[in-house]
Amino acid sequence: MTEISCDAILFDMDGTLVDSTACVVRQWRLWTERHGLDFDSVLRVSHGRPTSETIREVAPHLATEQEFRAFEQAEIEDRSGVKEVAGARLFLDSVPRGRWAVVTSASGELARVRIECAGLPVPEVLISADRIERGKPDPEGFLLAARLLKAAPERCLVIEDSPAGIQAGRAAGMRVLGMTTTFADADLGCDLCVADFQNMSLVLDANASLRVRIE
Repeated sequence: MTEISCDAILFDMDGTLVDSTACVVRQWRLWTERHGLDFDSVLRVSHGRPTSETIREVAPHLATEQEFRAFEQAEIEDRSGVKEVAGARLFLDSVPRGRWAVVTSASGELARVRIECAGLPVPEVLISADRIERGKPDPEGFLLAARLLKAAPERCLVIEDSPAGIQAGRAAGMRVLGMTTTFADADLGCDLCVADFQNMSLVLDANASLRVRIE
């Protein structure tokens, strides 16, 4: 058993708490087909990053506010197949109030839709792409979440499923736990990985620290 001590837990959303793979793949496929772009190459760079940044990289000529809004609206309306990552609700229910946050590359509206569709609680601290200037792999979102939770970065645990998110967590000076829902552990480049939340539990020790246990 591995045990990690921390004061706060910062979760990514898509691929970490919420399994939205079917929706994400469906919308990128429709978008690439509509614009004559290669689906596989676009999907590879999209994980863990804001939609606007992905579009700017793969198709700068399409990087307009109108295009960003249209893509987001399509994602908001496409709720088919959105569900929790295995064990996510049970694990979240064990985390004390005010000791966790979600840091996502989605917009605030899309994040709330997906979290609710998955049957998960919306956190008090939700850092979405529209609340920060620089998305992952920049650490801005994680550092803001830590500040709002009044937790020192080095006492935060980040749980992420993408290389960009893991890089962001490390750049913030935080401990990072990889989740292999989207990438293999070798591709994540994370020292410690889990498949989902089913073999994880949490206890509060005598000093009020959170102890995450991984079987």
